[in-house]
Amino acid sequence: MDSAGTTIFLRHALASLAYRAARATENAPPEFANFGSDSDPRTPGKILAHMGDLMDWALSLVRDNQTWQNCEPLPWPDEIARFFRALEALDRGIAAADLDDETANRLFQGPVADALTHTGQLAMMRRMAGCPIQGENYFVADIAIGRVGNNLPPARKPF
Repeated sequence: MDSAGTTIFLRHALASLAYRAARATENAPPEFANFGSDSDPRTPGKILAHMGDLMDWALSLVRDNQTWQNCEPLPWPDEIARFFRALEALDRGIAAADLDDETANRLFQGPVADALTHTGQLAMMRRMAGCPIQGENYFVADIAIGRVGNNLPPARKPF
């Protein structure tokens, strides 16, 4: 795959992340942010804050100015908005950059794959908290490059 193809794949991965993260966070009650037990301090709010931190870090890598910051979780609706703003900034940064294949691949294998894993954790925690997300066929989901905000289309084929 040439570097243009690698960038397209990476941006599609970001759109897939946005879609899945939207499903994992939509309609979650605000108290879900603090769901968990004393034995596991990673609440959904902290996980989502970490996901925003990952997107900020990835953008710093795209800009060749690596920085990391651990942000304290905001109230649940604000943290959702922060994550999607960070994801949009990353997508714009990748679209404007001339990334080499190695950097694009490392962005996927590091921060993007990590955020996908955490999205799965949020979905699992939703079920454990008694507010599960609706299953759907993601193969036919309406996912498009550049559509990474929190205003995504509804599920096409829920089950």
